[in-house]
Amino acid sequence: MQLEPDETKAIITRMKRAHGHLATVIRMMENSAECEDVLTQLAAVNKALSRAGYALVSTGLQHCLTTEDPRTLDVKQLERLFLALA
Repeated sequence: MQLEPDETKAIITRMKRAHGHLATVIRMMENSAECEDVLTQLAAVNKALSRAGYALVSTGLQHCLTTEDPRTLDVKQLERLFLALA
């Protein structure tokens, strides 16, 4: 399935924000920041990426259900994609 740019714009924005946040975490480590602070920020990056992944799956499912014939959906493939995030 190929998603349209308007379907992924918000997800891409979320990923770019997480990318910038990860760069900050790396700088914190390079500057010997407190371990607790680094881990807190790293957890935030991880959560942001997870949410982006789930948003992508959700968008893909909505796309499939509204644009494709339900009889031709590869349910096993969709399940594998979803579980890849778990």
